Amino acid sequence: MGLILSLGVGWFVFPQVLYSEKQQPFNFSHPAHVENAGMSCEDCHFFRDDGSYAGYPTLEKCAECHAAPQTDNPDEAKFVAEYVEKGKEVPWLTYQYQPDNVFFSHIAHNAFDCTDCHPDVAKMDKTPTYYQNRLSGYSKQTMKMWQCERCHAENGVSNACFVCHK
Repeated sequence: MGLILSLGVGWFVFPQVLYSEKQQPFNFSHPAHVENAGMSCEDCHFFRDDGSYAGYPTLEKCAECHAAPQTDNPDEAKFVAEYVEKGKEVPWLTYQYQPDNVFFSHIAHNAFDCTDCHPDVAKMDKTPTYYQNRLSGYSKQTMKMWQCERCHAENGVSNACFVCHK
């Protein structure tokens, strides 16, 4: 009975205590941009010269199309009123935040499809819930080192520490 209770606590209770659930500032529909507006990922997301990911698009980039609401969507109205009109960048929560001691070049991995490592957000009409580890501060969705190691091993790439860690 003690074993079953311990397993129950470990599987169900501990994750609830370890992670806090947070929501993005407003819902963002990728299909509205990809399917309806015909945009590609690269229209908003880009890489720096060193191959690292530059993050979310700037407010200026979004305001090119959203200086005023284009639909009756309340999330778009909130975005325009609270961010565009005030000139305030959106404080997005980053699902795949890399620790400071890790260098990851997306350019070095450009032979792969984004969905090999990331959820297929282009098909998500709702912004996923963000789960933050209360101890480390990192997102639960951040890729773990074992996932990178497995992919490197499967593709004949070195797993030496210096390959990813700076």
